[in-house]
Amino acid sequence: MPDTASSFLGLPPALWQSLWLTLRLATITTLVLGVVGLPLAQWLNATRSRVGTVLETLVALPIVLPPTVIGFYLLVAFSPNHAPGSWWRDVTGGSLAFSFTGLVIASVFYSLPFAVQPFQAALRAVPRELLDAGTALGATPARVFIRLHAPLAWRGIAAGLTLGFAHTLGEFGVVLMIGGSIPGVTKVASIALYDDVQALAYPQAHAFAATLLVLSFFLLLAVTLLQRRRT
Repeated sequence: MPDTASSFLGLPPALWQSLWLTLRLATITTLVLGVVGLPLAQWLNATRSRVGTVLETLVALPIVLPPTVIGFYLLVAFSPNHAPGSWWRDVTGGSLAFSFTGLVIASVFYSLPFAVQPFQAALRAVPRELLDAGTALGATPARVFIRLHAPLAWRGIAAGLTLGFAHTLGEFGVVLMIGGSIPGVTKVASIALYDDVQALAYPQAHAFAATLLVLSFFLLLAVTLLQRRRT
């Protein structure tokens, strides 16, 4: 990042590094949420089994659980002494905890309900008659979903993806437990801001907090506009 930009915003290169790492984490997490969350939302809407009820409850748990609880159990699971952390070590030779890959996995778990629930609402809002018409014309269920169902629900899907992205930007407890504060690897924006406050570097912390505030505002504004237009 050019020095002029750092000087203008009051952010040193180390904080730009943390901001870039956060945006990278949020982008990858959002892509995974789209690939995993959309089929999951469709299945949860369609199933009437008890397994679906239990799974839907598990997906929603991060909404009510303290982030440190999720972070603690993920940290235990990611350690080399437990699976899947031990499997990851055997395959890659590295640790899943305190790594960027571990942050991505933890972020997907933590942000899953913020994407899946809007996905479910958007998919349910599509009139059943339109989907039945596609099936009557001979399209397979997969083709109906890809060519008809998902495109008609695109505003809600976009809102879910935007919420997942915004939620990942604001993560603190989970990323602190899983990643710690390793510069360039796991030191994301919220951790860098916390470190500045702990060091009493308030002007620097204020500039960074304002940057995150503005970014979060515009992301939530986009979600609001998508939801209003869908309504």
